[in-house]
Amino acid sequence: MVVTRDTALPLLSAVVCVLVTSTFHGHVAEVGLGSDEGLDRECAANCDNVFTLPKKVFTRRRGRLGPTRLAQLDRALIIALGLE
Repeated sequence: MVVTRDTALPLLSAVVCVLVTSTFHGHVAEVGLGSDEGLDRECAANCDNVFTLPKKVFTRRRGRLGPTRLAQLDRALIIALGLE
């Protein structure tokens, strides 16, 4: 999942991402995802696994977060990165 802010995307050749996996542990740095986000199965964004990828590897959008899930992702990133 791309977590780079939208306004920076046109300026960058690589983006910050969070691992999305079908393994859900239920810890505070994870966000559950599924059909409400346009995905075909239940999974989790694991904010403890943050990495950078070139934009060119992304060929299509698989889903989109609504306001509630986006707020949950923001909170999970704050926790995972120790920003509190």
